[in-house]
Formats: sequence, structure tokens, C-alpha cells
Amino acid sequence: MSERPEPDRYEELEERLDPHRREERQRVRTELIGQLQARGVHITGAESDEDVAELVEAAERFEREVEAHGGDLFVDSGNAREPDDPIFVLPKRHGHESVPSYLAALPKPQRR
Repeated sequence: MSERPEPDRYEELEERLDPHRREERQRVRTELIGQLQARGVHITGAESDEDVAELVEAAERFEREVEAHGGDLFVDSGNAREPDDPIFVLPKRHGHESVPSYLAALPKPQRR
């Protein structure tokens, strides 16, 4: 039985096979960070690729819950001047807040 390589080792191997892999990963990271910032999620730049992916997944999960409970992402977003229902607005992440702390504090949006 063979063991799976550790993520860093795996990436090293993949980069040797595909010289453009690092640039592609950086392009995807930049795109995901842009999506998070558009949703109002503060990014420090110290987040790992895994942190960025977890934040995007959490934001998308939150948005699906908002829609499932009748929220409108257009009017209930962090960018809206006056959201219809603040419970449907993705909470802000503070600069000092770790990714695990932010993820743990995300509420499950439900109409009261």
C-alpha cells in the first residue's frame, strides 16, 4: 500500500511536471481573493491557499443558506447601503481575526 504524498511534497512533484503550475495557482488565488474582497471579506495576505479556499467555500455556503431562507444576495450583501435584512449579510472579518475563528463564528442565516 502506498501513502499519499504530503501537500507540499505533492506540489513540488506537480511543479516539476508542469512548469506553469505555480503561475496557475497564483492566478486562481488572486481570483479567489478578489471574490472574497467583493463579498466584503477582509484578506490580510497571510492566508494560505487552503485558508483562501475555506473562506470561499464558507462564503458560498452562507450565500446558499441566505437564498434558501428567502434572502436576496443583491440587496442583502455587505456592499448594499441598506440591506433588507442584516441577518443575511455575510459578517465582516476583522484584520486580527484568524481564519478558523472567523469560520467558526459564521452564523447560519435564518429568518427570525
